[in-house]
Amino acid sequence: MGLPDHFMWGGASAANQCEGGISEGGRGLANVDVCPAGPDRRDVITGHKKMLRMDQEHRYPAAEGVDFYHRFREDIRLMGEMGFQVYRMSIAWTRIFPNGEEETPNEEGLLFYENVFKECRKYHIRPLVTISHFDCPVHLIEKYGGWRDRRMIGCYLRLCRVLFERYGDYVTHWLTFNEINMILHAPFMGAGLCFEEGENEEQVKYQAAHHELVASALAVKLAHEINPNNQVGCMFAAGSAYPYSCRPEDVWEALLTDQENYFFVDVQARGYYPSYAVKRLQRKGVCPVMAEGDEELLRAYPVDFISFSYYNSRCIAAAEQETAEGNLFKSAKNPYLTFSEWGWPIDPLGLRITLNEVYDRYQKPLFIVENGLGALDRPDENGCVEDDYRIDYLREHIRAMKAAVEEDGVDLMGYTSWAPVDLISAGTGEMKKRYGFVYVDKNEDGTGTGNRTRKKSFYWYQKVIETNGEVL
Repeated sequence: MGLPDHFMWGGASAANQCEGGISEGGRGLANVDVCPAGPDRRDVITGHKKMLRMDQEHRYPAAEGVDFYHRFREDIRLMGEMGFQVYRMSIAWTRIFPNGEEETPNEEGLLFYENVFKECRKYHIRPLVTISHFDCPVHLIEKYGGWRDRRMIGCYLRLCRVLFERYGDYVTHWLTFNEINMILHAPFMGAGLCFEEGENEEQVKYQAAHHELVASALAVKLAHEINPNNQVGCMFAAGSAYPYSCRPEDVWEALLTDQENYFFVDVQARGYYPSYAVKRLQRKGVCPVMAEGDEELLRAYPVDFISFSYYNSRCIAAAEQETAEGNLFKSAKNPYLTFSEWGWPIDPLGLRITLNEVYDRYQKPLFIVENGLGALDRPDENGCVEDDYRIDYLREHIRAMKAAVEEDGVDLMGYTSWAPVDLISAGTGEMKKRYGFVYVDKNEDGTGTGNRTRKKSFYWYQKVIETNGEVL
């Protein structure tokens, strides 16, 4: 028993949360750059406050991130020291096409990622690349309204072609869209959507989602044509929905929540809109407009594997209950769980449940590409962070993951913890909400040296990888 020898261990990050350097190297402005920290962030990322330029009244944490743009060699060296076999990262679309639709890509941006991949190769780290991780050029939002417009598909495929052709010697594992189901919860961040007064928001979200689903299928087609060794996965924000009680109404609401969560993956993995989704969209009057041939495309080019983030389960009640926070989702507070400093439920067994549910549903290889604990890390007088709470969280989740593989028979490709190095929180825009194995000396106001310091969890994870999960 044990995890297979080919199991891949590593960590995950996103360009917009770690790179910074948004005005360097010919890079253009993206939606994630203009999501401010502070009280306006939620209204912006949900598309209810239009903000397509930076102003003097807000702070924009993505502008600097944690300066991976200049310090990627140091960060990748630390990943190599931990023994990473895979690094899940993303491409900033506007580094390659500053406006999103140029005919010729930006060579300086292409060279940056080529150097990142070369650095990974130096430490025998395989890149797992997310093509679009909450990333849409502002120019395309201004011109087309983001993914509400079908012309976005052509822009996206131009990016895909350049990536598949340019980096074929370095990358064979790709993800089309990060947490694609977040388009329903953070539509500006997920698809560049800003809603106009009186607009049917549900209609716009599902139309944009359809365009992304078609783009994903076409990306699979293109990836396989360019390099038969390419494997392309989808990615969604996972976490099983528990009924708050055995009251049938609670069970029913939990089922509906799970269906909403799985809808996108149903299309990407099975190749068609499931009957429950068709009926629900018809009932709401928000069926997306499909072009001729869309259904055939979706059916012909499903993904090769399924990846997901897991931070917590959800608890669903038909009647109003006390709520708990989560990965951009709120749900009823589960009385049987403990909670993080940000109010997120901590549920390791929920990961095993989720793995079983997803694998039973799709029977395709799975990949856990995000799992971690956001916490306040307090360095001691020597600058050390004794983050036993993070070790405890990860240990129990990895135990649950191993049980799903060893005892339940789930086919799991690998595990990448969020995140190798501290970075900016996507949900809140905070620096103080830390996830990394490496502490970054940076404060909420942007001050600090940016210096990297290994936390206690760094050495713990190093041993986990070295023993393929046997020493926890």
